[in-house]
Formats: sequence, structure tokens, C-alpha cells
Amino acid sequence: MALKSRIAQSNFFTKARHWEYWPFGIVQFPLFIYYGWLALRARSFTFFTASNPGITMGGMFGESKYDVLMKVPAANRPRTARVKGPATTETVVHCLEEYGFSLPVIFKPDIGERGFMVKRISSRAEIDLYLAQMPHDFIIQDLVDLPVEMGVFYVRLPSAGQGHVNSVVIKEMLSVTGDGVQTLQALILQKDRARLQWPALQQRFAGRLSDVVPAGESIELVSIGNHCLGTKFLDGTHLINDRLSETFDTVSKQIEGFYFGRFDLRCATVEDLYAGRFLVMELNGCGAEPAHIYHPGFPLSRALRILFRHWHTIFRIARENTARGVSYMPWKQAVAYYREFKQKTTPIV
Repeated sequence: MALKSRIAQSNFFTKARHWEYWPFGIVQFPLFIYYGWLALRARSFTFFTASNPGITMGGMFGESKYDVLMKVPAANRPRTARVKGPATTETVVHCLEEYGFSLPVIFKPDIGERGFMVKRISSRAEIDLYLAQMPHDFIIQDLVDLPVEMGVFYVRLPSAGQGHVNSVVIKEMLSVTGDGVQTLQALILQKDRARLQWPALQQRFAGRLSDVVPAGESIELVSIGNHCLGTKFLDGTHLINDRLSETFDTVSKQIEGFYFGRFDLRCATVEDLYAGRFLVMELNGCGAEPAHIYHPGFPLSRALRILFRHWHTIFRIARENTARGVSYMPWKQAVAYYREFKQKTTPIV
């Protein structure tokens, strides 16, 4: 029985039971076929690059996160600076002082995806360690400690007067709560999402793993709101209404060449979200997904229907933009961007 229990609780079976953990190619395979059909209709495999003319590649990959964020109205973005890589510790410290940053802050690649090299930095030693692994340009950003983190997806056809929000995901950070009996290690290993992050958590909490966590005390294990790092994505589409769409319509129309993408943000309350009082940590273009589909237990068939509509919308926006004079990026240029993107998102061994 103990053996069966260990097998059932293994990382392999945890991932097998939940499609949200399946390899990218398996879930996306039907979409590859649909993408090919849309490319034939558009007569270009790079039709998506016209979806957001103001963002390199339309935001599919390889765009500068800093350049995109700087398009967001100043009132809705945290203090952010870009550091040219490879950088020295002295250069980074000077940047922190120049911009008035206070530790802890967030470091993340200027070109990256899926939480790659996004780190909370609290000391000079952590700066040194980060620089040893990051030879490319990266961003320093204020640590936004507002309690509600969300991803809000906005869509507007170029021919339409107004756009709308079609997806909201609420992010629940990976954490454990003590019972006054079990150690931190035991609490981590009995939680599926935490267990999948065990190698990183074992290193991060090396000096605390044997501590018994007091009853009721909650420990946030990962402070970066990324699904790949253990954050739980919850369906927040019940929050969508006319007021929310109007708020994001107002913000989005101030962003040149932007029609389709997800605002990853933090706010104090849902009411503040409706009122436009939020800070955008990152704005992702057509490469972003309506992340509410990763809600635990969300049916795969329904998720695929949403993703098919998602790609059809990219196609419609791109086709309207080309009718207005926007060109698709040439294939050779797109391949060059992809190679640079892969080179900059490959971990240093």
C-alpha cells in the first residue's frame, strides 16, 4: 500500500493526471495544424507579426520586455531600469542608486519567457550570483508587493472602436501553512505543486527545512507569479464586465500599435483593478495565452476551443492590419529573431 501511495504521489503521476503539466508540444499539436491552415490563408507563416505592429514580432517571442513596458502609461508601471549585459556588480549597484531602488527588487531578462531567470534579489551576494548566470541585458524592477496578482487579456480589432477583456487569471502564489507538528520539508513534499519545485526549494530553504512550522503560519515558497514556478492559476473570468473592458480599453489605446495581449499586473483590490489603479509588471503580446485555462481541473477540450478562438483572433487582427498597410515580417528576419531568442533564453551550464 505504501508503494502504491508513493507511486500515486510521484511527480510523474502528478503531471500525468493534470494536463496543465503536459509537455508543450502535446497540448499544442492540434493548434500547430490550425496555425498551418491560417498561414496558408494569410500566405505567410509570419502573419502573427502584424497582430501588434508596435511590438517586435507582434510579441510572439524575442521582443524587449523593457521596450514594451515603456509603452504602458507611466501611472500604470512600476519603476523599471534596463542594464546592458554582461554587467559588473558595480554597474548594477550604480543603477540601483541612480534610480532610487531599494532591495529587494526583481531581476529578469530583457528577452525571456516562462519565468526564465526571474529572480527576487535581496543582497549583493545575490546580485553577484545572478550576474554569473546572466550575460545578456536584463531588467531591474521594483518589487510590487500589492496583494492581488492577475493576468488580464485584452483584444481589439483595428476596425473596432472599442476592445474588450476576454480572460482574467488570478495568481495564487505557492505557499504552505504550518500545523505545529510537521517540518517545512514535510509540508513541501506533501503538496503536489511544491514537490514539483523541490530542487529549487531545497536550495532556497536549505537552512529551514528541518524547522517545525507553527500552526497557522503561512510561508510563501515562491514570490514570482509564474505557472512554471508553481503558481496556481485560477479562473477569474467572472470578474469580466463592461467596466473592466472600458478600463483596459482606455489604457490599451495609449499603447501604440497594441491590439492583443495580456497585462500581468498587481493591484490592492479588485475595485482598484476596475478603477485602473494597478501596476503592470509585464505586457505580453500575441505570444501570451488566456491563462485562466490553467485553472486546476479546467477541461482540456474547453481549453483547446479557447485556444483555437485565440489564434483565429490573431489572424483576424493581423489581416485587418495588413489591409491598413502593415507588412508581415519576412521569414528570414523572423528566423534570425528566433535564433537570438533561443540563444538568450538558454541557461548557462
